[in-house]
Amino acid sequence: MPKKIQGEETSGREGTPGGCSPYSCCKVESVLSVDERGQMVLPKDVREKAGIRTGDKLALISWTRDDTVCCLALMKVENLSGMVKDVLGPLMNE
Repeated sequence: MPKKIQGEETSGREGTPGGCSPYSCCKVESVLSVDERGQMVLPKDVREKAGIRTGDKLALISWTRDDTVCCLALMKVENLSGMVKDVLGPLMNE
């Protein structure tokens, strides 16, 4: 059943961030280029908005569809434990 996010309908597909809908809370912040060494630069304004500082650890999260990675996301490692607990807590009757 479709769910509403910010007043819009989304498909609510499981295993995708925010349902991977164009109407979800996600937006394109920047377009990055990959250099010959496979490195990218996260723009300063994005780092500042996200509170990312030198030395912070980021987790790279991927979603696949039909055995192909269709979406990548970055998350501060310090936020991962809370997210995992939020997801697994109800399953463990916490």
